[in-house]
Amino acid sequence: MSKQNRRYTKEFREEAVKLAIKSPSVMYAARELGIPDATLYAWIKKLKGSEPIVRKNPDDMNISLLLEENRRLQKENARLEEEKSILKKAAAYFAKELK
Repeated sequence: MSKQNRRYTKEFREEAVKLAIKSPSVMYAARELGIPDATLYAWIKKLKGSEPIVRKNPDDMNISLLLEENRRLQKENARLEEEKSILKKAAAYFAKELK
């Protein structure tokens, strides 16, 4: 089975990168779009460090800054979820001890 070389429009690539930034992971976004994840990673890498894709809003950030912020927030969220889980277990333990 031979792979067909597909051509994507610039607009599609830009929207795909934006979706990848907002998605839980790049692989998830690629799967949703029906494209190889390596392709989406390449588009992100190519745009990383470049000017914002579409500058409709003056508050738009550079793609690389958005990716870094997204990763940081995902790590922080995971840490907070773990802390919450530990606190729930501790609260249940101490509530049981008080009875």
